Amino acid sequence: MEDVKPQVEGEAAYEAEGDYENEDPEISEKKGTQFDQRDMRRMGKTQQLRRNFRFLTIFGFTMVLMATWEASLSANIFGLINGGTGGLIWVYVGTFFGFFAAIVSMAEMASMAPTTGGQYHWVSEFAPPSSQKFLSYIVGWLCVLGWQVGNTAIAFLAGQQIQGLIVLNNDSYVPHRWHTTLLVIAIMTFCQLFNTFLARRLPLVEGIILILHICGFFAILIPLWVLGKRSNAHEVFTTFTDGGGWGSTGLSCLVGMLSPIFSFIGPDSATHMSEELRDASKSLPRAMIATALVNGAMGFVMVVTFCMFVGDVPTIIATPTGQPFIQVFYNVTNSKGGASAMTAIMITMATFGCVTNVATSSRQVWAFARDQGLPFSAWLAYVRPGWDIPLNAVLVSYIFAVLLSLINIGSTVAFNIVTSLGTGALLSSYIVSISCVLLKRFRGEPLLPSRYSLGWWGLPLNIFSVMFLCLAFVMTFFPPQPKPSAVVMNWNILVYGCVVVFSIVYFVFRGRYRYVGPVEYTKKDY
Repeated sequence: MEDVKPQVEGEAAYEAEGDYENEDPEISEKKGTQFDQRDMRRMGKTQQLRRNFRFLTIFGFTMVLMATWEASLSANIFGLINGGTGGLIWVYVGTFFGFFAAIVSMAEMASMAPTTGGQYHWVSEFAPPSSQKFLSYIVGWLCVLGWQVGNTAIAFLAGQQIQGLIVLNNDSYVPHRWHTTLLVIAIMTFCQLFNTFLARRLPLVEGIILILHICGFFAILIPLWVLGKRSNAHEVFTTFTDGGGWGSTGLSCLVGMLSPIFSFIGPDSATHMSEELRDASKSLPRAMIATALVNGAMGFVMVVTFCMFVGDVPTIIATPTGQPFIQVFYNVTNSKGGASAMTAIMITMATFGCVTNVATSSRQVWAFARDQGLPFSAWLAYVRPGWDIPLNAVLVSYIFAVLLSLINIGSTVAFNIVTSLGTGALLSSYIVSISCVLLKRFRGEPLLPSRYSLGWWGLPLNIFSVMFLCLAFVMTFFPPQPKPSAVVMNWNILVYGCVVVFSIVYFVFRGRYRYVGPVEYTKKDY
């Protein structure tokens, strides 16, 4: 079986493929490096955005958006109920290895084709010719769904944390759904203004927030270690519970996989900023892999620490703040001021995670519209001269998030159903795109030259990542309990199916006449 070349040879082959006689040797914010210019020429794209991200700032971007240790605290309730402390810890470890295989697989594709389109572009280039157009179109819609609902989900999370902080300091406060919705709108408005008027400062801010991400980790970790009463380590690591009533501890732990999945979802975020990253074919895969390793390690330490100091799990889950981690902060510090300061770090990180998510989602919409994949594509793909950002796409992301937040006023259950769809949508886009590369490897077909290659590790890593992602995809649609009522049923699969059916119908009646797929714009002589 013919495989891709090792990394050093792959980069040499990559350089050999380029013809720099007609390329601008200037390295600038607008044009990037020679490698950037070559990649854009090969993919048939015009450089419209400003390449003001470097390795460190795009690393900060992905670190803040994935926010693994923060998510390990804020989304641990699923794992505590289904699996207990032992399940939460060991399922996190397994999920890390599964996601790491997926991330390195996507990092290789990102080095081959560093484009804002991400998964739908990769599918268009790597899928069998007979299905390139259709699969690429569906994956593009799934990415739009996944990233757009993510804006509201993160803002909602930050809003709930703010309400939990108010409850901690004011026993008489009674949270209402419309309060949360107003907080979501306020947070989204801040993110919209930031991504409009301070877009050029985004790399600088991401570098600063990266420092807070790391320092905040220790600011929370140290008080817990110093002031908290540790549980027995053996009990913490070996206590597995079936709180959901599944009748099987193993199945219960798998249902609790949602907690670590939320901690690792979104590793493709940097890809959607690749046309704003200098030397993207090299910096992009490095940033993706570094983020997975650093965030994964920090998340593991935080998960173990939380489980060591959580105390009585049923009491923590029933906390009036609605946020188990806030109650743990207060129980450990025995100080509302201390718990408030630690929670403020979480709220700040969630807010700026929403800022980065808006940037990512708007770029993904812009790229898909540029390839005629969405209604009103010409308007969505417009880049205002002098601004160098897809302003219309940013505005649509804001309006969509605000409208989505209004669902919460009528029903929080319905709102959670819609916003949690993003996880399954993104997972399915990962599955399809990695499977396309896997199929090429099985067939012995040559891959594009790249500056980061998995070499002979590519085949086993691709297989393992697809198997894991399929498992994770199935678990995202599991109900919270074996015999759920209509109110607590996980209706994600229904809404997900409706979106897929809509995209197929739109493709049949309109999309197939306008959308040809990014592969049609690529230059075959590169």
